Amino acid sequence: MGRKFFGTDGIRGRTNVAPMTPEVALRVGQAAGTHFLRGDHRHRVVIGKDTRLSGYMMESAMVAGFTSVGMDVVLLGPLPTPAIAMLTRELRADLGVMISASHNPYEDNGIKLFGPDGYKLSDAAELAIEALLDGKPGLVDATMIGRAKRIEDARGRYIHFAKGTLPHDVRLDGLKIVLDCAHGAAYQVAPAALWELGAEVIAIGTKPDGTNINHGCGSTAPSALQETVVASGAAIGLALDGDADRLVVVDEAGRLVDGAQLMALLALTQARRGTLKGGAVVATVMSTLGLERKLAEEDIGLHRTAVGDRYVLEAMRKLGCNVGGEQSGHIILTDHATTGDGLVAGLQILAALVETGRPASELLHVFDPVPQLLKNVRFAGGKPLDTAPVKAAIAEAEAELDGRGRLVIRKSGTEPLIRVMAEGDDPKLVKRLVDQICATVAEVAG
Repeated sequence: MGRKFFGTDGIRGRTNVAPMTPEVALRVGQAAGTHFLRGDHRHRVVIGKDTRLSGYMMESAMVAGFTSVGMDVVLLGPLPTPAIAMLTRELRADLGVMISASHNPYEDNGIKLFGPDGYKLSDAAELAIEALLDGKPGLVDATMIGRAKRIEDARGRYIHFAKGTLPHDVRLDGLKIVLDCAHGAAYQVAPAALWELGAEVIAIGTKPDGTNINHGCGSTAPSALQETVVASGAAIGLALDGDADRLVVVDEAGRLVDGAQLMALLALTQARRGTLKGGAVVATVMSTLGLERKLAEEDIGLHRTAVGDRYVLEAMRKLGCNVGGEQSGHIILTDHATTGDGLVAGLQILAALVETGRPASELLHVFDPVPQLLKNVRFAGGKPLDTAPVKAAIAEAEAELDGRGRLVIRKSGTEPLIRVMAEGDDPKLVKRLVDQICATVAEVAG
C-alpha cells in the first residue's frame, strides 16, 4: 500500500492546501484516535504545537477529531517536539501529537504522531491510520465524547527533564552562550533551562508572532547567530529549529559546526567514558565520509540508514546504539530521549566544553570534513528519478567517482524537491558531478 499522507516525518504541507487542511486534521484525529483505542480504560492524547499562526486552527480541528471518537485531550501549548514525546510517556497517554512543520516557513504546517512509548510511529502504524482515513469515522455516543483540558506546568516539566540529563555537578556558571530559538517552540523553555544551570544567556529568536518562525533565524539560517556570537564575545552559539528537535552550533569565532562533528564529539566522549553502546554510531546516507573515517580510527562503526530521524532511531533500537542522528542537526541520544532533542544535545555539548576547558573551535573540530555538495531541484510532478536521462547521468557520475567518493540522489520526503549530494576528496569533481545531475533533473522536470 502506498503512502498518501505520511512522508518521512509525519504529514506536512502548505496550510489550507491538501493534505494540510482542517478537514484532514480532523480526520487524522479520528483515525489515529480509533487506531489507539485499545482496552477499556479512558483514553488520552496529548497535543503540542510550535508557534506558527495555523497552529490554533490545526489544534482545534484535531481536538474535534479525537474527542469525537472518545479520546480525552490534554493541550500542552507551544513546546518542543521532544517535550511532547517525553510528556506522552509521563502522562501515560495513548498517543502524542506535535503540530509543526519543523524548519519549514510559517505558511506550512505538519502533524507528527508518537505512540504511548514516546517513539514516532512505525511505517505499519502510519499505514494503518491511512487506511482508516478513507473509511467512515467511528463516532461515539454523545455520552462518550472526550473532554479537553490544558495543563499549565508542561514547560516546567520539560525544563526539569532537560536539566536532568546533565550530572548534578555540571554547571554552566560564567559561560556566555548565544541561543537562537528560531521564534519557535523552544522560545521559552530553552533560555530558561540554560539560565537555571548558571549560564549567561543571550537569547535571540524569542519573539514569535505567528509568521516569523524560522524566518532569517534558527538552525537553517544561522547568520544572525554567527554575528551575535562574535559581537558579544560568547564562548559558543546554539541554534534550534522551529520545533527544537534539531541543533546547529557556532564556535567562538563564528564558524558553523554541523551535526556530523557533533555526533563525532558525543560518540568519542561516550567511548572514553565507556558508555557508548553498540560499538557504533547510526547516521543517514547523507552523513559525510569524514565522520565514517574518524570513527573508524577509533574502532567505532558507522551504520547508515535512509534519510529521516525516525529511520535512524529504528536502527539504533535494533542495534542497541545510543548515539545517532543526521548531519542536518537531528541528534538522538537514547539514554535521554526517544527522539531528536536540540536542547538536550546542546547541553551535552556544553558539558563537554565545561569539562575539557577547551575553546569550542578546538573541541568541535573533531575531523577534517570531506568536500561535500548538496543541491536541490524543485519539480512539479512525476518521477524524475525514474527517467532514462537522469538514470544515465547518475550512472556516469558514479563511474567518474570510481570509489573515490559517494553519490546520494533522492526525493525529499517533506517537499517537492530532488536532493542531489556528492562528496569526495576532489571538490572540483564533486561540484561538476552535482551540477550535471541537477541540470539533467531540471530539464526532465521542466
